[in-house]
Amino acid sequence: MSQERGRITIEGFDASDVEQRDPLSTWEPSMESGEGKGRLYYAWRRFKQNRLALLGCLTIVVMVVAAVFARPIQLPSEFPVLAGQTIQPISLVTDPAGQNLLDTRQAPSSEYWFGTDWAGRDIFSRVLYGGRFSLSIGFIAVSLALFIGVPLGAISGYYGGIVDEVIMRVVDMLYAFPFIVLAIAIIAVVGRGYWEMVAALVLVGWLSYARIIRGEILSIKENEYVLAAKALGARDRSIIGRHIVPNAMAPVIVQATLSVGSQVLAAAALGFIGLGLSPGSAEWGTMLNVGRDSLGRGEWWITFFPGFAIFLFVMAINLVGDGVRDAFDPQGKTEQTEGGMR
Repeated sequence: MSQERGRITIEGFDASDVEQRDPLSTWEPSMESGEGKGRLYYAWRRFKQNRLALLGCLTIVVMVVAAVFARPIQLPSEFPVLAGQTIQPISLVTDPAGQNLLDTRQAPSSEYWFGTDWAGRDIFSRVLYGGRFSLSIGFIAVSLALFIGVPLGAISGYYGGIVDEVIMRVVDMLYAFPFIVLAIAIIAVVGRGYWEMVAALVLVGWLSYARIIRGEILSIKENEYVLAAKALGARDRSIIGRHIVPNAMAPVIVQATLSVGSQVLAAAALGFIGLGLSPGSAEWGTMLNVGRDSLGRGEWWITFFPGFAIFLFVMAINLVGDGVRDAFDPQGKTEQTEGGMR
């Protein structure tokens, strides 16, 4: 055994001769039938046994489907060739922007299930259609925050030293500001709008993922399979991407699941204080802002149903998050018997 450029090499062994290696990460199932099932397999087995989590999943699916099929979807003008083409023709509700001045402030009835607002707009249509804004903001913001936070946290935890100091001090500096206050400051700079709100939530949302995965990697990078990968001459990029990050993602996945609800709440809060979308938008927080004066006149339905939609989604995503956390519980047993899990 000799050492070359800081790496351990084994004489008489050529790593290129190995056609297939056993996966070092427990996330991937073994190719052998019936043995060595991956970590995701057992997590899914535990998750399916949680009825509340499945109820949360069903609620989320229903709300997403209702939002997608509420009104037809057409390609925007950014697509020069296919601009204006309808890619989803189904319409479950009437036009959420349609006004009927003869039926303003109508209480819930068989004609208007959720009633109407001051402009005669159907609140049921607006709540279903508004789910496109609120739900998409939550999912997109979390996805982009993961895309930023996970690589930065992985690099920080794996290399350490000055790289770790720089990244973590930036995280600490941004953590000094309250979440919503920092989002308000960003929107005040970049302006109001859908993508501006997403950008504000992403810029303050990646911090938790970077810190969580850094802490996981600090312990995982000392494991034997990481040292074995280094001994086989694997590059740092391959070690991080194939062996370390997959084994450190469990708490990040749990945090991301719960954060979807937090991002929807944050977007609704920004809309409620007038920093969200335009006042005529059907986004749930904006609807609460526009209709809050109606409570004093006894028109409870104008704000109740958008608020209930927020409550229902956040409750469902929290149930799913709790189920995901229990499924990835490191104390959970992953052995399988003929009678099932034990």
